[in-house]
Amino acid sequence: MTSNALTRKLDRWEHLSDDDQVTLAAISGRIEPVARHKQLIEEGDDPRIVFLLIEGWAIRYKILPDGKRQIVAILLPGDLCDIHVFILDRMDHGIAMLTAGKIVRIPKDTMLAVVDQNPAIARALWWTTLVDEAVLREWLVNVGGRNAYARVAHLLCELYVRMGNVGLVTDGRMSLPLTQADLGQALGLTPVHVNRMLSQLRGKGLVTFRAFQLRILDLDGLIAAAGFDPGYLHGKRPERTIGSWSRPRRNSTAKLPESPA
Repeated sequence: MTSNALTRKLDRWEHLSDDDQVTLAAISGRIEPVARHKQLIEEGDDPRIVFLLIEGWAIRYKILPDGKRQIVAILLPGDLCDIHVFILDRMDHGIAMLTAGKIVRIPKDTMLAVVDQNPAIARALWWTTLVDEAVLREWLVNVGGRNAYARVAHLLCELYVRMGNVGLVTDGRMSLPLTQADLGQALGLTPVHVNRMLSQLRGKGLVTFRAFQLRILDLDGLIAAAGFDPGYLHGKRPERTIGSWSRPRRNSTAKLPESPA
């Protein structure tokens, strides 16, 4: 009965009954479109709403005193943008859409009722919080411990697994609506350095990019380049492992766009 990105995601960690899935469908029902770069919440705001991302990509970010932006998380379809955010008095980071998409605004009282009345959903949401923390730890290791080449490869592997977990990878292809500047802000690299690393990955026949689409040509090679182990994503009930996706054929060598199309 699993029908949307949220239930597909949560069902990986905790078996969801039909009643649980009906509950999730009910809170996911009031979908609204949002524009690219739409600000969902800003640092300093008083949070009262949990945002569920239905379609599109979003980011958590911090703005430095000199105006530079640091991306601290990439949010994908099925992600709840800070499950317990309403507990805070004020936001310590911002959340913005990276692309056009669709969201659901879940009020505090609704979120609390779902958790109180549905133990399996509550346990699955605990899992998502723990996985979010594990991803953040891995990002810290990525920036502090890996060279630029492995850093870029690792993020591509992570996004590939996460998109696959919610059914958004087909024949080794997935949407990748990130500019080189976006990747740099997530990885602590300049856009020029990102461009060089992407060129190396393409040159080794590991990946291609075209029109904000990523295609993995050699998944095992990309995993080796990254030193990637998906264990930190804690797929408790995985239907397939990272190595089980089919290896697509070689295709385009187009560059990742330097700015949004």
